Order: sequence, then structure tokens, then C-alpha cells
Amino acid sequence: MAKATILIVEDEEAQRLILQHNLEEAGYEVISAADGEIGSELVKDYEPDVIVLDWMMPRLSGIELCRQIKSSSSTKNTPVIMLSARSEEVDRIRGLEIGADDYISKPFSIKELLVRIKGQLRRVREAAIAEKLSFEDIELDMETYKVTRSGQNIKLGPIEFKLLATFLEKPGKVWSRDALLNRVWGRDIYVDTRTVDVHIGRLRRALCKNGEEDLVRTVRGAGYALG
Repeated sequence: MAKATILIVEDEEAQRLILQHNLEEAGYEVISAADGEIGSELVKDYEPDVIVLDWMMPRLSGIELCRQIKSSSSTKNTPVIMLSARSEEVDRIRGLEIGADDYISKPFSIKELLVRIKGQLRRVREAAIAEKLSFEDIELDMETYKVTRSGQNIKLGPIEFKLLATFLEKPGKVWSRDALLNRVWGRDIYVDTRTVDVHIGRLRRALCKNGEEDLVRTVRGAGYALG
């Protein structure tokens, strides 16, 4: 299973480096940003599994970045853990009201943060297990590992199933080959990008075995999308 990716957005360099070191030691892949604007770009580029976000930052505050994340359909379900030196109840309430999934007051222990991160990952994964995804006449059940099109069962291999689940999560979104490699195969596995094309071809054949319309769209120079 691929490592979960954690994005740290923290303007204090010493704090950021300590967090990155400890999270990497705990087995996570970590990316980091020193301000909210860079953090916003990394959210789009890497689609992290959890975002650890400082409240007070230059250029774009943690509150504004959290609001952006939660107002976007592609990232609204990404867990955000807000860090802040503000410990008053009104500040915690404000952070949670704008969409933060958790709030930790500084100073805090690394162990506490690790527990909070694990809790958010578990919550998201448990929600995904029972999730049923659909687009037009295609339905995918994450719990039963079943795919149907127009009510007919479709047999898919593990990679094709993961590819279809990825497409169904965000219909219309264009996924680059590198993004699909990271999401389906994992960041630590070396696979040639042409392998993506092979498995996309298999997915297409399975979905169109009865002459149905091909809903997997090739975007020249960019990647693939569903619909």
C-alpha cells in the first residue's frame, strides 16, 4: 500500500523541519510549504491525504487556505488539521466553522499530532470502503469490489479497478499519467508511464465490451479523464 502523503504548511522553519522529520520517521511521505500561497499550489499538484496547516502565515493565512480547500469540490473531503498558538475557545470554534477537521493548540506533542493524523486517515478510509461511485451508466461498489454498466457485471483486474475508482471520484478531471501512477501504483514503485496507457486500454475494452460508448477521454498532452 502506498504511503499516505501529508502536506505541512508552516512558516516557522524550525517547526516545519521538526514536523517533517517526525512524520517521515512515522512512515509518511511529507511535502511542505513555508506560506499559504505555496501550500495552495502543492494541494493542487500533490492532492495530499492530510493537510497540517498553521493558522498565522504570510501571503495567505491558514484560515483562508482552509476555506479554499473546503470550498473546492476536488479537495473538500481532504482532512485539514489546524495548528495555532490561539487557544481560546472562540478561535477553535472559528477554525472548525470554516471547515477544519481538527484543531491543535501550540505547543503540542508530536505524539498527539500523530494520533490526530491517524484518526483522520482512518475516518476517510472507512468512509471510502462503503462508498459507491457512479457516472452515467457505470457503477462501482468499493465494498463488494463490483462494477456494473447498464446493470451488466464488468470484470476488472485490480489495476483497472483502481483506475476506474480514481476516475469516478472526480468525473471530468484530467489525470496526468504521473498522477495516475502515484495514485494507483504508489509513489515508491517505479513503473514506466506507458504502462498507464496499457491499463487504460484494458479498462476501455472491459467497459465497452458490448459496444457501449467509450467514456474514457484521452486529452492530448495532458492525460485521461472520464466523461
